[in-house]
Order: sequence, then structure tokens, then C-alpha cells
Amino acid sequence: MSAVQTAAPPQVPVRCETNHWKHKWKKRAVIWARWSHIYLSMVSFAILFFFAATGLTLNHQEWFAGQQRTVSYKGAVSTAWLGENVKQLEIVERLRQAHGIKAGLGDLRIDEGQVAVSFKGPGYTADAFIDRPTGSYEITETRMGWGAVVNDLHKGRDAGRVWGKLIDAAAVFMTAVSVTGLTLIFFLAKWRRSGLIILGAGAVVCYSLYLVFVP
Repeated sequence: MSAVQTAAPPQVPVRCETNHWKHKWKKRAVIWARWSHIYLSMVSFAILFFFAATGLTLNHQEWFAGQQRTVSYKGAVSTAWLGENVKQLEIVERLRQAHGIKAGLGDLRIDEGQVAVSFKGPGYTADAFIDRPTGSYEITETRMGWGAVVNDLHKGRDAGRVWGKLIDAAAVFMTAVSVTGLTLIFFLAKWRRSGLIILGAGAVVCYSLYLVFVP
């Protein structure tokens, strides 16, 4: 009589909670990094494009030589504004209205014999010198062309507080796009090694150029 052989119960795989949570965390991180990288790039595309393009124009200012135009105007303000207590606001607004000046006030200096008023904007200056005894003035207006305008906007020179905030926002967006792009490479096993090698090589090349060619 042969012994009855009973089949062993099937082995049920034990689910590893640790691996499960690692996989879940990794999946969420990849989705977050990809979503952030794509949409941050789209939202900030115009800003990034502007600062990338003007970085090139800023490095080649000779391309815009000959664009500068200078004109002079003459006029007069009320001598009542030029007494012991100079009416600064009235003078500035009179010059703005008379000559269509929209740039911000750069400087206003009061001397014994004259008042000097300077307006500054991206690619633009206007300097007025007012004779206090007579109220007559001469103003010199200089427009340096669109190349100087975009270069000054790139640097935030004489562009006002709001534009300065936009530059800060652009820097934040550029940083976020870079960080999310770098994050993505760590989750792409096929490209991780080559991507990090290229990243390191780029950093080494930039630093080497700095050491060798920058005085």
C-alpha cells in the first residue's frame, strides 16, 4: 500500500511594505519633478527667453553702435519756484509735461545759482540745468537705441522697482527649472550615469575657462 502524498500548499508571496513605500515615493517624486519641470518651463518661457537673448546682446554691445541720438531743448519755469524753498515737485512735473519725459527721476541737485535735474530710464537719460535767477533752462535728452534698452532691462538698470521684482521672479523660475530638471535625471536609470557625467564635464569646462582666461 503506497503512502498517500499530499500536495504542499502554494507559497503566497509576502508583500514587502518597505519596497512598496519606496516604489510609491519614487513614483510620486518622478511625477512631481516632471510636472513641475514642464509647467514651470511653460509659465516662465517668455522671461527665460528674454534673459537668454539679452544675455547675448549684452555681451555684444558693439552690434548697436551708432544708435545713440541726442537732442537739446530750451524753456523756462516760474522764478517763484526757484526761491529760497525750491518747488522741486512743480519743477519736475513741468519738465515732464513740456517734453514728454516718462523716465524716473534720477537726481535733483540744488546749488546757489542753478538747479540740476536728471531723469534716467532704460537706454535713456535727460539732464536739465535751470538758472535760478531767470528760470530759463536747457535740457539734453539722449536715447541710446533699442539695444541699450534691452541691455539695461537685462541688468535692471533704471527700470524701477516692479521690473526689479520681475528679475527676482525670473531668477527663482530659472533655479526651479534647473533643480527639477536635475531631479528628473536621478530617476532615469538609463540616462543617469551619462547625464551626471555631462553635468560634471560642463561644470569643469566652465571653471577651467574661468581659471585660464578670466584676468
